[in-house]
Amino acid sequence: MPADAVRTPITLDDIRAAADAIKGAVVQTRQRPSCTLSEILGCDLILKFENRQFTASFKERGALNKLLSLSAAERKAGVIAMSAGNHAQGVAYHASRLAIPATIVMPRATPNVKVQFTKTHGARVLLEGDSLSEAAAFAHNLAEREDLVFVHPYDDRHVIAGQGTIALELLGAWPELDCLVVPIGGGGLIGGIATAAKALRPEIEVIGVQTALYPAMKQALAGEEIRVGGATIAEGIAVKQPGQLTRQIVRAHVDDIVLAEEQMIERAIALLVNVEKTVVEGAGAAGLAAILSDPERFRGRRVGTVLCGGNIDQRLLASVLLRDLVSQGRLARLRIRLGDKAGELARVAGLIGDAGGNIVDVAHQRVFSHLPAKDALIEVAVETRDDAQLAAVIERLAAAGYTVTRLADD
Repeated sequence: MPADAVRTPITLDDIRAAADAIKGAVVQTRQRPSCTLSEILGCDLILKFENRQFTASFKERGALNKLLSLSAAERKAGVIAMSAGNHAQGVAYHASRLAIPATIVMPRATPNVKVQFTKTHGARVLLEGDSLSEAAAFAHNLAEREDLVFVHPYDDRHVIAGQGTIALELLGAWPELDCLVVPIGGGGLIGGIATAAKALRPEIEVIGVQTALYPAMKQALAGEEIRVGGATIAEGIAVKQPGQLTRQIVRAHVDDIVLAEEQMIERAIALLVNVEKTVVEGAGAAGLAAILSDPERFRGRRVGTVLCGGNIDQRLLASVLLRDLVSQGRLARLRIRLGDKAGELARVAGLIGDAGGNIVDVAHQRVFSHLPAKDALIEVAVETRDDAQLAAVIERLAAAGYTVTRLADD
């Protein structure tokens, strides 16, 4: 649809004004090509590193632009926001810089690390409600009672314009891009980016990405009942109700919305760590996940995507990286039957090592099995270069007389 066919809530001038307003207070993050990922995917891939913002998320841009739009009286009264993550930190950090009192309402189940980070920025943090919707209802009620300005995470003109500054930087450095692949939660990020991109380069294709478990925007624009839910690694875009303003923009300026499966998002996180040496959260990897899911669509094209956030729990990241080793055939569990003889465990370890395997973990079982009393089972987690080397490990053990079973990955 032509960029001027539908009047939308913000314009390129609004985004340029936002860029002037926030200049110097947010990082103009780098945008650079990934040679290795481009080779893997068959396209020229440009990454925009918004995970390198001070609070590790693009959310700072829109939050700051909104705060700068407030009157002196509104600044004195203070602001309130509801968020379980990146928006909370963006509002808290920049409100503190501007000496604006900030209250952040978070669901009671919010991980303590996110609560503490938000408090560190000087905000009053209130844990209310068992869900985001309950926390939001409390925040709106408190805003009315205390006469606070509610800073919406995505459905606000100033917030959307702030997020659109990403497109000015990306297309300013790479004006020849054919396609932008942008994560969608509530729609603020893609709303701002699409508005700027279509104004600057009308022929560019803008593709939104949602997690397959939370396709709310895609369903809403199709006139379908919104049916979402489930545990997703991309919680930053796990939104149940997209914005009203953002729906207008997406309908006018976004060419397509695709869905990314959980497994592919995990793969994208691992690739970005291993190839680009950069840490992203699930939402931040959604754009790359979409390209990985359909490489033929992007083959031979110049494609930009936004790594929109890097706030991922350390244990979750460790789990993702280990699971990726399993999926790539580089980490496997072997069950090996041993006789009750001195030195058997050492012999098995030696055989694995001789075949190039690295033992990561060992569990020894004598009691809970149906084997003869003088036999035992061990389960060994073995790291190898690939499936071929794993097969060599198993072959070496079998040739030595051991019964070996590779356990299912799940």
